[in-house]
This record gives sequence, C-alpha cells and structure tokens, in this order.
Amino acid sequence: MPRSDEDPATLIDPDDDAAVSAREKPMGFFEHLEELRWTLVKSAIAFTVCAVLVGVFLKEFNHVLMLPLEWVQQESDAIQLDLGTVSVMESFTVVIQMCFIGGLVLSAPFILFFVGQFVAPALHEKELKLVTPGCAAAFVLFLLGVAFSFFLLVPGTMKVSIGLNELFGFTMRWTPGSYYGTLIWLCLGVGAAFEFPLLIVLLVYLGLVTSDKLRSWWRHSLVLCFVVAAIVTPTPDPINQSILAGSLYALYWIAIVAARRVEKKQAEAAE
Repeated sequence: MPRSDEDPATLIDPDDDAAVSAREKPMGFFEHLEELRWTLVKSAIAFTVCAVLVGVFLKEFNHVLMLPLEWVQQESDAIQLDLGTVSVMESFTVVIQMCFIGGLVLSAPFILFFVGQFVAPALHEKELKLVTPGCAAAFVLFLLGVAFSFFLLVPGTMKVSIGLNELFGFTMRWTPGSYYGTLIWLCLGVGAAFEFPLLIVLLVYLGLVTSDKLRSWWRHSLVLCFVVAAIVTPTPDPINQSILAGSLYALYWIAIVAARRVEKKQAEAAE
C-alpha cells in the first residue's frame, strides 16, 4: 500500500509492469520444484560435459598446468625437477582433481546462466539488469585472479621453495599431488579473493555502506589484505604475500571508485 503522502501514480511504471508480466507467470510450489530440478539437471550436464572434455584432452590440459614448473626450470639449468608418485593411487587422484576442477571452471559460465534463468522471474526489471553484468564481472574477476596466480604467484612460490631446499641441502622430491594441490589452492584461492570488489560495490548499491566510509577504513583494509594474502599463499615468504596484498589493496581502491560512481547514479536517479 502506498503511503498517504505519495501519489500512487508515481509508484506505477506501466512499462515496468508490462515487462514483469511478460516475464512472470503464476507457478505453484511443485512447478517451482520442477524448475529447480531442471536447473540442477542442466548444470550437472554442463559440468559433466566439461569434465569429460578435460578427460579427453587430459594430456594437453596437463601440459598447460605444467607451464609454471617449466618456466622455473628454464631460468636455471641446475634445477631439474621430475614429479614422481609415492603411492599407487596418486595418479588416479590427480586425474580426478584435474577433471573435477577443470570441469567446474569451464562449466561455471553455463551454471551461472542456468541459475540466472531460474531466479529471473522473481526479479524486477531494475534488478534483472544487474544479473548479467554482475555475473560477467564475477567471472572476469575470477579469471583475473587465476591468471595473476598462475603467471606470478605459483612460479614465485616454487622459486622460494627451491631456494629454501638448496639452502638446507635437501633433495627435492616433489610429487604430482603436492604440485597440483599447491597450484589449485593458489589459483582458486586468489580467484575467489579477487571477487571482493564486486561485493563492495554490491554493498554500496544496497545502501549498507558508503564510499566515504570505505575510504575511512583504508588502514583496516590494508591489514585485512595482508591477512588474506597470508592465508592464501602457502609459503611464509614476505615477497609473494606483499605482491598479493598490494594487488588486493589496489582492487579495494578500484572498488571504491566504482562504488562512488554507483552512488552518483543513484543520486541522479533520485533527483
């Protein structure tokens, strides 16, 4: 019900109502369950197809994942690292990891699309306009985080590990499980950490926080970036942690700039 001090005509947008009625249709509880079931089925099919593709091209996929190790070896002829298994089932575990993680990453855009289709009828036209750019931004930020880790942090982590082994005179016997585990943890962890600018912009859009408040928290955010970097990076070396923390802090200020633009557009719309 509109408030007494408001004109009901100003609260009704005929074009918006027409668009909503065109998108929505009355559905019962079991119909919603059926839609959810098909969303899960389509997502599972997309994941299975992508996982099978990774399995079919497993050798080529593995060659890509081995690039950070090859880059480190090319920098010094004295470094010769041959991954070797130490258990019977380790190679099977590696294959399952590659197919599962690879299938999940490759199918992520399709899964986001199917989930967007499922929730779209419950959204207003204004909210619906945010779904596509929001999902696209989330996927792009994730890919940027994965690329940042793959090309910079993973080789840097291995260099630090090799340096420490040489310092103590240890023989390096790296296993596929340890190498791929470190690679997956760094890439997925940094990719997830790179999502936080989108969360900041969303909080500002919902009015839960302001860009001025975010600017006043610059000291707290700097400490938080170093804490996140310490959690994500598996080695305690300050170089890789500082690189990741500096990147996250730069993204924090970029998010503040984007949030400021969101506030400006909201103010113009209110006027």
